[in-house]
Amino acid sequence: MSPETNESATPGFDVARVEAWIQDHISSLAPPFSWTRLTGGHSNLTFALVDQEGIRAVIRRPPEGKLLPKAHDMGREYKVISGLADTAVPVPEALGFCRDTSVTGADFYLMSMVPGRAMYELEDVEEWLDHEARVRMAHSFIDTLAALHAVDPKPIGLEDLGRPDGYVNRQLRTWYGSWTVSVEGAGYDDERIHRLHKLLVSAVPPQGPARVVHGDFGPHNCMVDQSGNVTAVLDWEIATLGDPLADLAYALNGWGDAEVEGDVGLLPGGATTAPGFPGNRVLAKRYADRTGADLTDLSYYRCFNYFKTACILHGVYARYLLGQKSSEGVDLPALYERMLTTIDRAEAMSGSIVGVD
Repeated sequence: MSPETNESATPGFDVARVEAWIQDHISSLAPPFSWTRLTGGHSNLTFALVDQEGIRAVIRRPPEGKLLPKAHDMGREYKVISGLADTAVPVPEALGFCRDTSVTGADFYLMSMVPGRAMYELEDVEEWLDHEARVRMAHSFIDTLAALHAVDPKPIGLEDLGRPDGYVNRQLRTWYGSWTVSVEGAGYDDERIHRLHKLLVSAVPPQGPARVVHGDFGPHNCMVDQSGNVTAVLDWEIATLGDPLADLAYALNGWGDAEVEGDVGLLPGGATTAPGFPGNRVLAKRYADRTGADLTDLSYYRCFNYFKTACILHGVYARYLLGQKSSEGVDLPALYERMLTTIDRAEAMSGSIVGVD
């Protein structure tokens, strides 16, 4: 048994078997470890490890129980951080990946522990970053995304991460399908979603060269040091090849517009609501300056992402009401209102999109 470790405190991990596997496959670590569970990272089981030499690492596996196909893909995460290792995108060092599910019931991987702190909520920013560091963090955040989208996936072995073409069309099909199948469970439909879907399908901009898209790029998935520099991007499990402008718009939707009074982004109390951050227009311009991207169709991509987010929230809301997810401690009315707010934003943004009948 590892120091400071007991089996009930390490769900999903057979500590003895996992540490034996690490002993045989990762020479830079010296088990036994102390294990400390980390929060965040979706529902994946994530632990900080400290070995006998004081070296720190992170181990990660999917949640226990039956999973949806392609959900919680540890192999994808490991492949991406391995591929990005020698690029300008800050990622943890990939230490080892175990495909043998007999070890602990699922794939798992290990990566280095990166210093810094993820920014989930307003309080995280207030505790961690002064006002000068907040400006630096916003700039580092968007520069990191620009660096990701500058990477050609083929030379780094990520050209097979997903289909390179038709990204937005596939996303529209997936998330509209999610909305329609969740209507009964959620007890709610909204005609605006159907109108938005028709408009968005009719006006998809031509896609440029495919790039690795993170899919959930936000301050909650970035480790940040106290100077405001992004030290690592985490949680690559839904990364794929796609349209970088869709990835950009998703990131921008999380930030408020400093030129619109009271606009603090999508999530009240979220990290980007802290005072001192530049608005999303500043970040969009900085991204364009660094990448040379044409942002003529940015309103389309932002509308698309509001639509997508509304569909995701609708599906989550339905699963709570159906008892497929525990709603203990969940503010369901707030979740419902957030969904409606997101639809409102999608509809407002749609006014600048010209569809094709």
